[in-house]
Order: sequence, then C-alpha cells, then structure tokens
Amino acid sequence: MNRISKKTEDTKEIAKTFLARLKFRKAGATMVGLSGELGTGKTTFVQFLARELGVKRKVASPTFVIMKRYAIKNSKYKNLFHLDAYRLKNEKELFHLGWEEVLSKKENLVFIEWPENVIKALPKKYYKIKITHTKEGHRKFEIKNA
Repeated sequence: MNRISKKTEDTKEIAKTFLARLKFRKAGATMVGLSGELGTGKTTFVQFLARELGVKRKVASPTFVIMKRYAIKNSKYKNLFHLDAYRLKNEKELFHLGWEEVLSKKENLVFIEWPENVIKALPKKYYKIKITHTKEGHRKFEIKNA
C-alpha cells in the first residue's frame, strides 16, 4: 500500500488506517519497522498511532533512551514499545534492553525506527513502512505487510 501525506491530518489518517489493518499475531509481538531519513515523520506516525490506541502520555522520540514503553488499555495489545535504533552500533545492544522478552509476548506492539541498523535482531516477518519526501515536499508512505 502506498499513500501520500500532504499535511499532518493525512499522516494521522494513514496511521489510523494502518492500525485498523494490523493483524494480531498468535504468538510473539507484532513488529513494525519504520525506515526513512531524518525528519520524514517516523515519530509523528507513532504519536498518531499511540493516540488512536488511547495512550495519554506524550509520545516523544526515543533517540536517546533507545526504548520507551506505553501501557495500552482497551485494546488487544497491552503495551506499545517505541524504539529508535539510529544510535545503535549493532543488534547486540538491543539484547541488553530485554529485546527477546519484548518480542516474545503477543500483547506487545513494537515500532522500531531505523530497523536496518539492527536487522539481524528482527523477526523474519514484520510490517515495513518506508517514509520518503516527495519532490513536492509531501511524504510518501510505502507499507508492506508482514
């Protein structure tokens, strides 16, 4: 699925549509990789998803803390994990954060920015979202199912 976002409201609608199409896994966490250059809107996308899931806390970029967890109520998911692998040297650094436990629980919904930096630590099947700038200054979302 490819979508163009011309304004913030479009990104919000893309996030809402994506969440509605997200399939709950029978085993293990549901994983979404967000790729794109700096400033393409990866964190903004997660912020809209979090609001749609009922997260009340402010969702900020996890660049410096690497991983943040947000509790989700009234959803099939119980936790939203937001990770940023931009500063990680390799996937081994994820394992110090309890990565295996996060991935093992089906009630976890995991979004990781810069997944290409830790590709060996990712499950074989996960959703892939690539966000790029268009020539017109808009954002293009390329979404591939797990």
